[in-house]
Amino acid sequence: MKFGVIVFPGSNCDHDAYHVISKHVGQPVDFIWHRDTDLSSYDAVIIPGGFSYGDYLRAGALARFSPVMNSVKKFADSGRFVLGICNGFQILCEAGLLPGALIRNRDLHFICEHVNVRTETIDSPFTNELTRGSVLRIPIAHAEGNYVCDDATLDELQNEDRIVFRYCDRAGNVTAESNPNGARDNIAGICNRGRNVLGLMPHPERACEDLLGSSDGRDIFRSLAATLAAVVV
Repeated sequence: MKFGVIVFPGSNCDHDAYHVISKHVGQPVDFIWHRDTDLSSYDAVIIPGGFSYGDYLRAGALARFSPVMNSVKKFADSGRFVLGICNGFQILCEAGLLPGALIRNRDLHFICEHVNVRTETIDSPFTNELTRGSVLRIPIAHAEGNYVCDDATLDELQNEDRIVFRYCDRAGNVTAESNPNGARDNIAGICNRGRNVLGLMPHPERACEDLLGSSDGRDIFRSLAATLAAVVV
Protein backbone atom coordinates (compact mmCIF):
# COMPACT_ATOMS: atom_id res chain seq x y z
CA MET A 1 0.00 0.00 0.00
CA LYS A 2 1.10 3.57 -0.60
CA PHE A 3 0.00 6.89 0.87
CA GLY A 4 0.25 10.41 -0.48
CA VAL A 5 0.14 13.68 1.45
CA ILE A 6 -1.03 16.63 -0.63
CA VAL A 7 0.84 19.89 -0.11
CA PHE A 8 -0.73 23.26 -0.89
CA PRO A 9 0.91 26.67 -0.45
CA GLY A 10 0.29 27.24 3.27
CA SER A 11 -0.03 23.60 4.37
CA ASN A 12 1.71 23.22 7.72
CA CYS A 13 0.72 19.75 8.97
CA ASP A 14 1.99 17.87 5.92
CA HIS A 15 5.18 16.73 7.64
CA ASP A 16 3.19 15.61 10.69
CA ALA A 17 1.01 13.37 8.51
CA TYR A 18 4.06 12.08 6.62
CA HIS A 19 5.80 11.24 9.92
CA VAL A 20 2.82 9.27 11.23
CA ILE A 21 2.44 7.21 8.06
CA SER A 22 6.15 6.49 7.68
CA LYS A 23 7.06 5.95 11.35
CA HIS A 24 3.92 4.77 13.13
CA VAL A 25 1.99 3.07 10.34
CA GLY A 26 5.21 1.96 8.68
CA GLN A 27 4.08 2.36 5.08
CA PRO A 28 5.49 4.14 2.02
CA VAL A 29 4.36 7.75 1.66
CA ASP A 30 5.08 10.64 -0.72
CA PHE A 31 4.42 14.34 -0.70
CA ILE A 32 2.16 15.38 -3.59
CA TRP A 33 2.50 19.00 -4.76
CA HIS A 34 -0.87 20.63 -5.46
CA ARG A 35 -0.04 21.08 -9.14
CA ASP A 36 0.52 17.35 -9.64
CA THR A 37 -2.41 15.42 -11.05
CA ASP A 38 -1.28 11.79 -11.27
CA LEU A 39 -2.53 9.87 -8.24
CA SER A 40 -2.48 6.48 -9.93
CA SER A 41 0.26 5.05 -7.70
CA TYR A 42 -1.54 5.79 -4.43
CA ASP A 43 -4.09 3.84 -2.42
CA ALA A 44 -4.93 6.65 0.02
CA VAL A 45 -4.30 10.36 0.13
CA ILE A 46 -4.27 12.74 3.07
CA ILE A 47 -5.21 16.40 2.75
CA PRO A 48 -3.46 17.89 5.78
CA GLY A 49 -4.15 20.86 8.00
CA GLY A 50 -2.76 24.32 7.58
CA PHE A 51 -3.75 27.52 5.88
CA SER A 52 -3.90 26.71 2.17
CA TYR A 53 -3.51 29.92 0.17
CA GLY A 54 -3.49 31.83 3.46
CA ASP A 55 -7.19 31.04 4.02
CA TYR A 56 -8.09 33.99 1.78
CA LEU A 57 -11.77 34.23 0.83
CA ARG A 58 -12.78 31.22 2.95
CA ALA A 59 -10.68 28.42 4.35
CA GLY A 60 -10.26 25.90 1.53
CA ALA A 61 -12.07 28.02 -1.06
CA LEU A 62 -8.99 28.57 -3.23
CA ALA A 63 -7.41 25.15 -2.69
CA ARG A 64 -10.44 23.46 -4.22
CA PHE A 65 -9.37 24.93 -7.58
CA SER A 66 -5.84 23.49 -7.45
CA PRO A 67 -5.15 21.02 -10.28
CA VAL A 68 -4.77 18.10 -7.86
CA MET A 69 -8.36 18.41 -6.63
CA ASN A 70 -9.90 17.21 -9.90
CA SER A 71 -7.74 14.13 -9.51
CA VAL A 72 -8.79 13.76 -5.86
CA LYS A 73 -12.45 13.74 -6.97
CA LYS A 74 -11.75 10.98 -9.50
CA PHE A 75 -9.65 9.17 -6.90
CA ALA A 76 -12.55 9.20 -4.44
CA ASP A 77 -15.08 8.26 -7.11
CA SER A 78 -12.97 5.18 -7.86
CA GLY A 79 -13.44 4.04 -4.26
CA ARG A 80 -9.98 4.88 -2.99
CA PHE A 81 -9.50 6.58 0.36
CA VAL A 82 -9.25 10.27 1.21
CA LEU A 83 -8.67 11.71 4.69
CA GLY A 84 -9.02 15.47 5.12
CA ILE A 85 -7.82 16.91 8.43
CA CYS A 86 -8.79 20.41 9.61
CA ASN A 87 -8.02 22.55 6.53
CA GLY A 88 -8.35 19.31 4.59
CA PHE A 89 -11.90 18.94 5.92
CA GLN A 90 -12.63 22.50 4.80
CA ILE A 91 -11.23 21.78 1.34
CA LEU A 92 -13.31 18.61 0.98
CA CYS A 93 -16.48 20.55 1.81
CA GLU A 94 -15.57 23.38 -0.57
CA ALA A 95 -14.88 20.83 -3.32
CA GLY A 96 -18.26 19.13 -2.81
CA LEU A 97 -16.75 15.83 -1.69
CA LEU A 98 -18.48 16.23 1.68
CA PRO A 99 -21.71 18.07 2.48
CA GLY A 100 -22.04 21.17 4.62
CA ALA A 101 -19.51 23.90 5.32
CA LEU A 102 -17.04 25.06 7.95
CA ILE A 103 -17.46 28.64 9.18
CA ARG A 104 -15.92 30.87 11.84
CA ASN A 105 -15.86 29.50 15.36
CA ARG A 106 -18.77 30.51 17.54
CA ASP A 107 -16.64 32.92 19.60
CA LEU A 108 -14.69 34.16 16.54
CA HIS A 109 -11.37 33.11 18.12
CA PHE A 110 -8.67 30.75 16.95
CA ILE A 111 -8.74 27.70 19.24
CA CYS A 112 -5.72 25.51 19.99
CA GLU A 113 -6.31 22.93 22.71
CA HIS A 114 -6.95 19.26 23.37
CA VAL A 115 -10.59 18.19 23.12
CA ASN A 116 -12.48 14.93 23.51
CA VAL A 117 -14.32 13.29 20.63
CA ARG A 118 -16.63 10.29 20.77
CA THR A 119 -16.47 7.59 18.11
CA GLU A 120 -19.97 7.43 16.63
CA THR A 121 -19.46 4.65 14.11
CA ILE A 122 -16.91 1.92 13.54
CA ASP A 123 -18.47 1.16 10.16
CA SER A 124 -15.83 3.10 8.27
CA PRO A 125 -12.34 2.40 6.95
CA PHE A 126 -11.03 5.02 9.37
CA THR A 127 -12.53 3.67 12.60
CA ASN A 128 -12.64 -0.11 12.33
CA GLU A 129 -9.84 -0.43 14.93
CA LEU A 130 -11.86 1.64 17.42
CA THR A 131 -14.81 0.82 19.66
CA ARG A 132 -18.13 2.55 19.16
CA GLY A 133 -18.51 5.12 21.91
CA SER A 134 -14.78 5.26 22.67
CA VAL A 135 -13.50 8.72 23.58
CA LEU A 136 -10.32 10.06 21.99
CA ARG A 137 -8.31 12.98 23.31
CA ILE A 138 -7.08 14.87 20.26
CA PRO A 139 -5.95 18.48 19.73
CA ILE A 140 -7.73 21.08 17.63
CA ALA A 141 -6.16 24.16 16.03
CA HIS A 142 -8.57 26.17 13.92
CA ALA A 143 -10.48 29.40 13.46
CA GLU A 144 -13.12 27.97 11.12
CA GLY A 145 -14.15 24.64 12.60
CA ASN A 146 -17.83 25.38 13.10
CA TYR A 147 -19.59 22.74 10.99
CA VAL A 148 -22.92 23.87 9.55
CA CYS A 149 -25.49 22.20 7.32
CA ASP A 150 -29.21 22.38 6.61
CA ASP A 151 -31.79 20.19 8.32
CA ALA A 152 -32.07 17.79 5.38
CA THR A 153 -28.31 17.20 5.33
CA LEU A 154 -28.20 16.63 9.08
CA ASP A 155 -31.04 14.10 8.84
CA GLU A 156 -29.17 12.35 6.05
CA LEU A 157 -25.94 12.20 8.03
CA GLN A 158 -27.75 10.84 11.08
CA ASN A 159 -29.90 8.32 9.22
CA GLU A 160 -26.98 6.98 7.19
CA ASP A 161 -24.66 6.76 10.22
CA ARG A 162 -22.18 9.13 8.56
CA ILE A 163 -21.34 11.22 11.61
CA VAL A 164 -18.03 9.64 12.55
CA PHE A 165 -16.98 11.76 15.54
CA ARG A 166 -18.73 14.18 17.91
CA TYR A 167 -17.23 16.53 20.47
CA CYS A 168 -17.92 15.28 24.00
CA ASP A 169 -16.70 15.51 27.57
CA ARG A 170 -14.26 13.04 29.13
CA ALA A 171 -17.08 10.70 30.09
CA GLY A 172 -18.37 10.62 26.51
CA ASN A 173 -21.37 12.88 27.07
CA VAL A 174 -22.21 15.08 24.09
CA THR A 175 -23.00 18.46 25.63
CA ALA A 176 -23.09 22.11 24.62
CA GLU A 177 -20.19 22.75 27.01
CA SER A 178 -18.01 20.16 25.25
CA ASN A 179 -18.54 21.80 21.84
CA PRO A 180 -15.48 24.03 21.29
CA ASN A 181 -16.56 25.86 18.16
CA GLY A 182 -20.35 25.76 17.87
CA ALA A 183 -20.48 22.95 15.32
CA ARG A 184 -23.97 21.72 14.60
CA ASP A 185 -24.87 18.58 16.54
CA ASN A 186 -21.32 18.63 18.02
CA ILE A 187 -20.00 17.26 14.72
CA ALA A 188 -16.22 16.80 14.62
CA GLY A 189 -16.01 14.48 11.60
CA ILE A 190 -18.18 13.05 8.83
CA CYS A 191 -17.81 10.67 5.92
CA ASN A 192 -19.33 10.51 2.46
CA ARG A 193 -21.98 8.03 1.31
CA GLY A 194 -19.32 5.68 0.00
CA ARG A 195 -17.59 5.85 3.41
CA ASN A 196 -14.20 6.22 1.71
CA VAL A 197 -13.84 9.98 2.32
CA LEU A 198 -13.50 11.33 5.87
CA GLY A 199 -13.33 14.95 6.95
CA LEU A 200 -12.08 15.45 10.51
CA MET A 201 -11.57 18.78 12.30
CA PRO A 202 -9.32 17.59 15.19
CA HIS A 203 -5.73 16.60 14.37
CA PRO A 204 -5.11 12.86 14.93
CA GLU A 205 -1.62 13.18 13.44
CA ARG A 206 -0.74 15.36 16.45
CA ALA A 207 -1.96 12.68 18.84
CA CYS A 208 0.12 9.67 17.88
CA GLU A 209 2.86 9.89 20.50
CA ASP A 210 2.48 10.06 24.29
CA LEU A 211 5.24 12.67 24.32
CA LEU A 212 2.80 15.06 22.61
CA GLY A 213 0.11 14.52 25.23
CA SER A 214 -1.91 11.73 23.60
CA SER A 215 -1.55 8.77 21.29
CA ASP A 216 -5.30 8.36 20.77
CA GLY A 217 -5.15 9.43 17.13
CA ARG A 218 -2.95 6.52 16.12
CA ASP A 219 -5.82 4.07 15.70
CA ILE A 220 -7.45 6.23 13.03
CA PHE A 221 -4.41 5.75 10.81
CA ARG A 222 -4.05 2.11 11.82
CA SER A 223 -7.70 1.54 10.89
CA LEU A 224 -7.06 2.91 7.42
CA ALA A 225 -3.92 0.82 7.06
CA ALA A 226 -5.84 -2.31 8.13
CA THR A 227 -8.52 -1.55 5.56
CA LEU A 228 -5.92 -1.11 2.83
CA ALA A 229 -4.15 -4.33 3.85
CA ALA A 230 -7.41 -6.18 3.31
CA VAL A 231 -8.18 -4.71 -0.12
CA VAL A 232 -4.82 -3.92 -1.74
CA VAL A 233 -3.32 -6.83 -3.60
